Amino acid sequence: MSNQGRKLEQAAKAAWLSYVAGKTQDEIAGIMGISRQTAQRLVAQAMAEGIVKIRIDHPFAHCMDLAAELQRKYRLDFCQIAPSDAPEAGVALMLADVIEQWLRRAEPMTMAIGTGRTLRSAIAQLPHIDCPQHRIVSLTGNIAPDGSTAYYNVLFTLSDLVSARSFPLPLPVIAPSVRERQAVNSQPSIERLIRMSAGAAVAFVGIGTVGAQAPLMLDGFLSQPDLDALVAAGAVGEITGWAYDARGALVAGLSNDRVASAPIPPRETTLVIGAAHGAEKVPAIRGALRGGLISGLITDAATGAALLAD
Repeated sequence: MSNQGRKLEQAAKAAWLSYVAGKTQDEIAGIMGISRQTAQRLVAQAMAEGIVKIRIDHPFAHCMDLAAELQRKYRLDFCQIAPSDAPEAGVALMLADVIEQWLRRAEPMTMAIGTGRTLRSAIAQLPHIDCPQHRIVSLTGNIAPDGSTAYYNVLFTLSDLVSARSFPLPLPVIAPSVRERQAVNSQPSIERLIRMSAGAAVAFVGIGTVGAQAPLMLDGFLSQPDLDALVAAGAVGEITGWAYDARGALVAGLSNDRVASAPIPPRETTLVIGAAHGAEKVPAIRGALRGGLISGLITDAATGAALLAD
């Protein structure tokens, strides 16, 4: 998307919040993470560009309607929907904007970060941000099955872009055995990092599928028999290695007994934002929503419509 396109999209969003949602300029500024003056300017720009007529004449208006419906249906604290014309780029760019807004907050906070392809694409869009007041802790290990750095662990890439203190988990996502998982997770330094992640103000996580193209198998963390056992047990998705069923309940036993990742932070204390898109991800996203594993969602319009259709 061009810079001009992004500006019009922001103007359309501000106009929707003003004329459809009935928000004040102060409320628009808070929702969009901008100043009151910028909110006022964006609404004026939407008028000048002819976006505001009888309706918000921009595809983003439909996206905001979908987001509002999803928030009501799944009792979400946060939801943003990208247009479906380029879902992969749109979701990654929208996720990058939200991460940047959090990192630019003046009040010190802890951000927890998961892993995945969408997160990696979003991090690549971030500018350098000077935010030494914040802490960023990884929810997943950074060690691949062969002992190398896990490719889709995004904490190290993020650390190169921001000045916040970063705290990696020197573990595999899934340990080879239950005994090894218990041994590493009981180390005082690891316990401290897991406690830190549980107290995060916000967490950003990818949502993976459990099936033929499951990221955990493609990246070598699970074998085919492991995956077959999860599918037989009803697993439809995974977040930071934790497999869950269609109701959003974690699958008992199996590979979940070997997951060395930190637990998914509780939505009662942490805004857990999941980012994913695509028809193949709908069962996994729906399960995460039903089970309350995430309290925020960033996806595209086609995926959002499918989540409302069940």
